[in-house]
Amino acid sequence: MNPFTYERAAAADTAIRAASSHGAKFLGGGTNLVDLMKYGVEHPTTLVDVNHLGMDQVTPTAAGGMFVGGSVRNSDLANNPAIVRNYPLLSHALLAGASPQLRNMATTAGNLLQRTRCYYFMDTAFPACNKREPGSGCAALNGFNRIHAVLGQTDEGAASPHTCIATNPSDMNVAMYALGAVVEVQGPKGKRSIAVADFHRLPGKNPELDTNLRPDELILGVTLPPATFAKNSWYLKVRDRQSYAFALVSVAAGLEMNGGTIKSAGLALGGVAHKPWQSKEAERALAGKPANRTTFMDAANVALTGAHGYKDNAFKVEMAKQTIVRALTLAAQGVQA
Repeated sequence: MNPFTYERAAAADTAIRAASSHGAKFLGGGTNLVDLMKYGVEHPTTLVDVNHLGMDQVTPTAAGGMFVGGSVRNSDLANNPAIVRNYPLLSHALLAGASPQLRNMATTAGNLLQRTRCYYFMDTAFPACNKREPGSGCAALNGFNRIHAVLGQTDEGAASPHTCIATNPSDMNVAMYALGAVVEVQGPKGKRSIAVADFHRLPGKNPELDTNLRPDELILGVTLPPATFAKNSWYLKVRDRQSYAFALVSVAAGLEMNGGTIKSAGLALGGVAHKPWQSKEAERALAGKPANRTTFMDAANVALTGAHGYKDNAFKVEMAKQTIVRALTLAAQGVQA
């Protein structure tokens, strides 16, 4: 690990000023950042501790939603009575991630900023990774790519400086997309709100960039809109083992029901793209339709439009469709127990 300096910020403004120096990073729970520092992937010159800024509260908003502070621990958020009651989709997504020990440390802001677990990104012994070393190529394209993307990826060739087929590893983020959350941030020029769907990026021409957050912007928290899917939602995660594993495919499904008819829907996938994958077209395909397998399969086909896999992960396309159908079926039946 490279040497670095440590600063403990007492206010958001001082944290932002400290982060404006080249090479500075905010430190929350450290469950991802510190690992990447140990592996030699991240090399911050300064860590700005933001754990003491009073951003660890979950509070109701005037509009009837909830505000989740950036420093709220995953375990606290998952077990918060108001979240369990009104946003069970988010609670179950959080409980599906990592381990109890890690959830006790990981924060809301840190979860939003999780970096990919692509083998070639995490291991500096592999020289070709456009996300870690822009312009070096992509070893995953022709390498072992079982956990990699089938949607939204850039795959111009292994030697292309733009190729990236990495996936976003977060469970929380998938639920945030389905719920229509908004990320609240503050930088030197003031505060701004970013719809969570616009917060993360597809690789495009800059695979090294995971989000549209500026380096000197601090995540203050997340605003959840008024609950719509409290009675009919489900988070379904398909993985190689029952616990402490990232998703091959995950689905966050929320339905607003009117009898047996779907009034509106939230649908997002994890493990399939560089960012949580939300198909507005699939959500529209569900609205106004009966809650049955035919409707769900039609929506799944729409959500996976354009998907394609590689030698080790082509199975993900059909797996994602079936996982969508199953998650929607369970959501229609009632709240996840």
